Amino acid sequence: MLYLPPLREPVRTIGRRRFDFDREIVVMGIVNRTPDSFFDQGRTYPLDRAVDAALAAAGAGAGWMDIGGVPFSPDTPEVSAAEELDRVLPVVTAVAMASDVVISVDTFRPEVADECLAAGAAVVNDTTGLRDPELAAVVAARGATIVITHSLAAPRQHVRRPEYGDVVAEVRAYLADRTAYAVSQGIPESRIVLDPGHDLNKNTRHSLALTRRLTEIADLGLPLLAAVSNKDFVGESTGLAKPDRTPPSLAAATVCALAGARILRMHDVAAAVGAARMTEVILGLREPAELRHNLD
Repeated sequence: MLYLPPLREPVRTIGRRRFDFDREIVVMGIVNRTPDSFFDQGRTYPLDRAVDAALAAAGAGAGWMDIGGVPFSPDTPEVSAAEELDRVLPVVTAVAMASDVVISVDTFRPEVADECLAAGAAVVNDTTGLRDPELAAVVAARGATIVITHSLAAPRQHVRRPEYGDVVAEVRAYLADRTAYAVSQGIPESRIVLDPGHDLNKNTRHSLALTRRLTEIADLGLPLLAAVSNKDFVGESTGLAKPDRTPPSLAAATVCALAGARILRMHDVAAAVGAARMTEVILGLREPAELRHNLD
């Protein structure tokens, strides 16, 4: 069997779901309630479409839905905390009422996180690595799970031409440091997930190195999230436009899973679930769904 770095606490109860990350690869669906999302360009901005998309993804096998209201890119218009909350809170509330799928809110703002956790979200997906100590306090007080992501810049700020000596070693050290910080703020390791932050303040060669050497980060022993779907490094690697990036995105996600990623953040949930189930069987994490070929 291929080597998967061991997890210290693989069995997690997150929201209303129980996961054994020693035995399964979880697909996280994506709903961005923004008019300027980098991928869907506002397709799920209307409230009904956002809710429908989240529930459809859950029905297609997503164990986790990530709901966001502010793009990571600083090139999009500024969104106030009040407007962000208006965008994401109704989606969180509606999805939590209709499904037991795990809900994460993609935000760096403590006030947005607090309201969404009260409404049924179980996770805060923070692309700033707990830069705001008040966010850590909210997560600790609510007993929520936190996704700690590597990025260099302050929220919605550019890092032009990012440079690293060894991007994998530096990302690993950063995530280890931020994990220790989270624990010091009352968030136990059992409620921490790590994300190396493909493309976030990184160029394509950096993201490819992270993908190629992801085992070195998975060796930290905490569940690892890979957010590679349709990203620029996928497009630049293949020369494909966004609408055509599903196959190479699945390839990147599968490589990450083989290197230890337990959660795959993907736009095409049905395709990703199929890839995840096949990867689980190849890795020996579960048995095939049936055995008939050449056995009759």
